[in-house]
Amino acid sequence: MHHRFTPKEHRFNYRIFLFAFDLDELPELHRRLPLFSFNRPNLFSFRERDFFPVAEPLHHASAGSNEPRPSEHPAPATPASLKQRLLTHLASRGIELTGGRIVLLTLPRVCGYLFNPVSFYFCYDAAGTCVASIAEVTNTFREMKPYFLGPDNAVANAPGTFYRRTPKHFYVSPFSDVDTTFDFTLRAPSERLSIQIDDYIGGDRTLTSTLAGPRRALTGARLAWFTFKYPLITLRIIALIHWHAALLWLRRLPWFAKAARSTDQRDLYRPHASIAATAPDATKLPAPTEAA
Repeated sequence: MHHRFTPKEHRFNYRIFLFAFDLDELPELHRRLPLFSFNRPNLFSFRERDFFPVAEPLHHASAGSNEPRPSEHPAPATPASLKQRLLTHLASRGIELTGGRIVLLTLPRVCGYLFNPVSFYFCYDAAGTCVASIAEVTNTFREMKPYFLGPDNAVANAPGTFYRRTPKHFYVSPFSDVDTTFDFTLRAPSERLSIQIDDYIGGDRTLTSTLAGPRRALTGARLAWFTFKYPLITLRIIALIHWHAALLWLRRLPWFAKAARSTDQRDLYRPHASIAATAPDATKLPAPTEAA
């Protein structure tokens, strides 16, 4: 569900499905899921390079950021696995996950096409306690920015729940400026999923997004059924983003050009040319093509 409150109300609610992958099980899943492959093409295919690109240069690192700089990323002889990248990232924050597991809530490629507005990593120690979470936000320019929620963000008396309010400094939607605030409430998936991300300007909530639903076992039969129930889901998601963007644009909501505040877009990976190089004149930019 997605509900914008200001400057004009706009709400939608869609049924989707997501995968909850244990990263240790990924290489073996194809043995019991004929429609799924790991690092190879298939109807559903998971490629490690699509996620958490912390071995790549970090764009416009903010002062005081503890994200490693490009010079701190010597290219390894063998590229690190996704889990190894996450373990290294967590260790740099003082979190030791040896013997633990990481669950990734996301969508893989569907017919080779990938788009996830946001993916979530839930990190468990060897005792099975969820000690950290990461929200990896992706915009339609294919830029990625991870938001870390660690032990300091754990909610008391709510195991596996993390809360953090932090400046966005990321261009997610042309209808939300880059200096608004993200408000994360992430709950480790159990029998039901419950995740909420709000936008704030000052003390005013301007938008809320939620993911909620029941857990289902991942089997070959269920994946085949969901292929028909939710056809080409990643393409459907990107199409709906552009559809709602068009609706908001037709309603004349104020919008913000991506290149207009390039210096305020910080700590992200895979920067778009509009901010990686000299920003073009904002008045020459086309109508917006992504929604909040």
